[in-house]
Amino acid sequence: MFLRQIPDHALAQYSYLIGCQRTGEAVIVDPERDVDRYLIVAAENGFRITAVAETHIHADYLSGARELVERHGAIAYLSAEGGPDWQFEWAKGNAKARFLRDGDVFKVGNIELKAMLSAGHTPEHLSYLVTDIGGGATEPIALLSGDFIFVGDVGRPDLLESAAGQAGVMEPSARQLYASLRATAGLPEHLQILPAHGAGSACGKALGAVPTSVMGYERRFNGALREALAGHEDAFVNDILAGQPEPPLYFARMKRDNKIGPALLPDGRLPQPRKMQVEELVALVSARNHAFLDLRADRVAFMSRHVRGSLFAPLAGGKLPVVAGSYLGEDAAIVLLVNDASEVEEAVRQLIRIGLDRIEGWIFVGDALAIDDITETQNKITTAEFAEALAMNPEAAVLDVRGAGEYAESHVEGAKNIAYTRLAARIIEVPTGKPLFVHCGSGLRASFAVPFLASKGYEVVYVNGSFAEISQQILL
Repeated sequence: MFLRQIPDHALAQYSYLIGCQRTGEAVIVDPERDVDRYLIVAAENGFRITAVAETHIHADYLSGARELVERHGAIAYLSAEGGPDWQFEWAKGNAKARFLRDGDVFKVGNIELKAMLSAGHTPEHLSYLVTDIGGGATEPIALLSGDFIFVGDVGRPDLLESAAGQAGVMEPSARQLYASLRATAGLPEHLQILPAHGAGSACGKALGAVPTSVMGYERRFNGALREALAGHEDAFVNDILAGQPEPPLYFARMKRDNKIGPALLPDGRLPQPRKMQVEELVALVSARNHAFLDLRADRVAFMSRHVRGSLFAPLAGGKLPVVAGSYLGEDAAIVLLVNDASEVEEAVRQLIRIGLDRIEGWIFVGDALAIDDITETQNKITTAEFAEALAMNPEAAVLDVRGAGEYAESHVEGAKNIAYTRLAARIIEVPTGKPLFVHCGSGLRASFAVPFLASKGYEVVYVNGSFAEISQQILL
């Protein structure tokens, strides 16, 4: 048996290629939309991708399952669990789709994958027990756990309500997750845990940075799993729902599109944005009908000088999809401001994975900043200067873009709290007609929110620095 974990570091997502070395057949589990990466790995190792399997309808990226079925002839193995509202609509009636229920088995060469219902994160969620029959195994070697069990955490059960807007399902989902976790008690200690996400994913609150684990270790040191196996249901429900980060705005759209079917990439290829001339950029900035994503990593440099109306969306560190997905509509026409031409392809991949396909052009940020007529500077202070600045501007408003849990622990007196990932959906709540001081815990999240608000016409002051440096005199 061949096993390869294929990571997307920006979204902290893991896909898996599992191949039978005897027959040369392989399956991709939980693929992203740019499937050329998997085809290359398969070909380099002498495999052909004959199957694709999904653990669930994803909320944080567009699936590549339909792409592999329609463009490359793979057989799709998809959940039939969860009820009528949780079916893969795009695959109904497709001759290459196979729908699985708890306990169903399929094979790829001499490798067996057994579906195991693991509902809670979503109602239809399946995990897959993998057994290397061709190697003589009589027990599974691994559990492809999707968003069910992570290293150090379990899948969050609140997204159907907090991201997809289904009121009243958060607690029942948590109770369903509790039951699903308890049902794993009979699985062997040696079982490898192959999760769909790692540290940095918004699909959990305490995911570990180690890419894989084993069941015995997780039973001992995964707090949420341990509580489910040994603790009371009500305590588990309260703990798993507490402190979950506010999901990015685009999550609801991913659920919708993965259910009805992500659009196929034209000709199966990535978009090819063209290099723009400065004159074209000037015209687009004046027209105000394009989104400009500045991929630089230095937020201070961005605040000091940037293209008017552009968003700070650093390519490094996985922030580009979160910023773009939180602040741009799905039909936004996008121009990339890059340091180097080598950044363009990676930016395109990150954007099309969340359904932002209209990437029309790119230009070197240095060339853009040389044109005074289209650049601006953002007003900014440090957290150490915050108290004095507010004293000098008694009519000013304060916007705290941290999470609700952080805000509850301590916050600036009178501050409005809206997480930066939910700002576009709650823009009507942002105070108007007065200077608006925007801060977070370190300055990073505020650096994303500030240019978005400025592009909407708000008189914004960026507050950069550690929350710990804010004077206690203005904190509650």
